[in-house]
Amino acid sequence: MSEAPLKRPGAAAGPLRSGLALVAVLALFAGCAQKPTEVDHSARYTLAQDRAPDGQFDASEVPDAVPRFEPRRAAGNRSPYTVWGKQYRVMDNADGYVETGIASWYGEKFHGHKTSNGEVFNMYAMSAAHKSLPIPGYARVTNLANGQSVIVRVNDRGPFHDDRLIDLSYAAALRLGFERQGTARVRVEAITVRPDGSTFIAGERVHLGGQSQQQIAASGQGLFVQLGAFSQREAAQRLLEQVRVHSVEPVRLTEVEAPAGRFHRVQVGPFQDEQAAQRQRDNLVQRGFERPIVIADAL
Repeated sequence: MSEAPLKRPGAAAGPLRSGLALVAVLALFAGCAQKPTEVDHSARYTLAQDRAPDGQFDASEVPDAVPRFEPRRAAGNRSPYTVWGKQYRVMDNADGYVETGIASWYGEKFHGHKTSNGEVFNMYAMSAAHKSLPIPGYARVTNLANGQSVIVRVNDRGPFHDDRLIDLSYAAALRLGFERQGTARVRVEAITVRPDGSTFIAGERVHLGGQSQQQIAASGQGLFVQLGAFSQREAAQRLLEQVRVHSVEPVRLTEVEAPAGRFHRVQVGPFQDEQAAQRQRDNLVQRGFERPIVIADAL
């Protein structure tokens, strides 16, 4: 792949701007959309610098991307590839991927143009660019300053700055609350889905409706509401004590060896069915616990 003698444009969000513009020059691309505006492709990018859209945009109703199994494609997954003299490699498998770093966002300049896998970039949808995750793929991104999380579809390459981990669509940045600052420190956890629908976040199995209750029971598992997974047991123990005050259901602390390391998990359950688990999850959210998820786990 040829190098690109292109400077990243500055923008309303600072010197971020993902590899989208760059990857377009390198012809890696293609992307995802919800009614993107018409773009004059004769000049490729009609704006010299990136920016947020005019007017007010409420991202609270924009749904997260919905992870599903998709066979790996050639588009956007060339490996290795070179940008600005630096070589990058695409992961063979994203299972267990977790990384903390700086997120930036990209918006109007690239809206309606193709991303690295041939889709169309839509700044109002939940999508992202990453240098090495397979695409298309999915990830949960959490703003470490406020605990807010979104699930995005990874369909682009970038950002090609050494201090940047991921570039999010404008809508995703808005949901995470850092659109004005331009950047935020985040945790990125890959979401992988197997052909049978089983789903994993950072290598840990979660229940997102891919299996029936009978299938879960037959595998020796049950449904739990998980409130956190910690590398330090002491942090998990503190959360465990907090949860016990608010839950009449059993609360447990388990350990698991994942590709990213050993984790201590705080879980409530097991539950008879998904409806009961979801009710408990909602109850815990109302009591101020952040990001509880329903998972299938060993009894």
